[in-house]
Order: sequence, then structure tokens, then C-alpha cells
Amino acid sequence: MVRRVLLAALVAVCLVIPAVGQTVGDYLDLYIVRVKPEKTSDFEALARKIADANRKNNGDTWLAMESAYGENNIYVFVSTRGSYGDIDKAGDTFMGALNKAYGKDGAQKMLNDWNNNIVEGRSEFRKRRWDLSRKAPTGPADYAKLIGNSRVLRTTAVHVRPGKITEFEALLKEVKEASEKAENTQPVLVSQVMEGGKGTVFYISGLRSGLDGFDKNPTARDILGEEGYKKYLQEVADTVEGTDSMIYRYSAELSAPPEAVIAVAPNFWNPKPAAKK
Repeated sequence: MVRRVLLAALVAVCLVIPAVGQTVGDYLDLYIVRVKPEKTSDFEALARKIADANRKNNGDTWLAMESAYGENNIYVFVSTRGSYGDIDKAGDTFMGALNKAYGKDGAQKMLNDWNNNIVEGRSEFRKRRWDLSRKAPTGPADYAKLIGNSRVLRTTAVHVRPGKITEFEALLKEVKEASEKAENTQPVLVSQVMEGGKGTVFYISGLRSGLDGFDKNPTARDILGEEGYKKYLQEVADTVEGTDSMIYRYSAELSAPPEAVIAVAPNFWNPKPAAKK
């Protein structure tokens, strides 16, 4: 969504896979909010109106998620960007769509109401680390298929110790190599916070069509073997300060998805308007 206004949108630094990065965007622009518990209904109604305005008026695109496990009442709006320069362009596009739908005064009131519904909000700008991701999509069609068929996302924020980034990247590359040789492993996407974070933070994320997709996944021990797993645990202890894990559910009603994502599962990403009472 829009970074400077209300919005923005959700994974960095080194080599990327040009065939994917140049076509689906190397950056993720996230806007993360914690909603007042008593304002959840008002917030979602407003978010639906904002998404609808951007869908109908060639506005910005984003995917919305709501926390399922982890901190409650957290909503995340994730947009793909090709560069830092795209941030301002997306902001203009977003406000243009909102102004067209509701007029400048109406749009400003919506932004004010948005702020009244939340406890806090923050933006993050992350760079995709295709070089560290495992079994990542190989092109825009594969990427759209992965995103379009996903309904939940599990992500772990890894806080790397100062001065240990090189060692941590080497560890992820070892796991990537072993994972890609195994037949029963699924895609894992890695990103690194560039702006809006504290210290060095990587996000390691898995997308699934449902929570049951996280059942019976091979563990790090299964992938690396006993000796490799012992080495892995030691390297994690040496390089990682701590981790935070969350599971989110995608919300189609609060999203303004790219057309390529909608085309994969139009019945989900184009929800029918709620019946008027």
C-alpha cells in the first residue's frame, strides 16, 4: 500500500535472481498496524473501502494479511516494488485512486479515521534475498501461482548478531543447497529489512494453501542429517540473537491484488460484496 500516507505494504542485500527479481520486483513495501480491539469492525470496513477504490481506479496493489498466531489484531499490507523510486510513484497512484473515488476531503477523512482505529503503525522496506530462498519461483507466472494459491503465511523474523551477517548468510546457503536436493521440501522465501527495522533482520517465510500445509514438513534435522544438524545448531547459536514467529491469514476483501494474482484464483481474490441488510 502506501508508505507515506497510510500505507505501504510485505522480504536482502547481495545477489538476486534477475529473471525473477526484475519481473516481480526486488523489494517488499510493508505497512504493519495494530488495531484497537474495539475498533476491528470499523477498521476492516474502512480498509475494504480503500481497497475497493484502488481496485476500481487503477490504484496501487497490495495483499492484506491478518494475524492468526502471534500478536493479536495485527494487519499487514504488502506491496511489491521494483526500486526505491517506486515508493513515491505508488503513493501518488494510491492517493489518486482514493481522491477519484471519494474526493480530496473524503479521502482525507478516511485517512484520519484510519489513524483513529489503530494503536500504532510502522513501515518496513525489505529486499528479497532470492540467493538465500529455497525452491523459489523461477518466473512471474510461477510467482503469481504461488501467491495466488496461498491462504496463509508463516514467517520468522531472525535477528542476527552484530558482525555475524556473513556467517548467517553462509548458513542459509548451506540449508538452501540441502533443501533443494530433497524432493519433499517446499518453497521458502527470504528477505532482509533495509529500512524501518532495528539491527540486521531477515524474514524466512513459507506460504501454504491452508494450515494443514505445515503438517509433516521435513525438519532441519531431516534435511541436514544428524551431523549437519549439530553444526547447524551451533552456527545458529553463534549468529542469531533471537527469533519471532507469526502466522497470518490472507484477506482478499482488504487486498487490492495484482491482476496476475487474481487470475490464479478469481473466486478467492475477487470476493462477492456482502449482501445488504
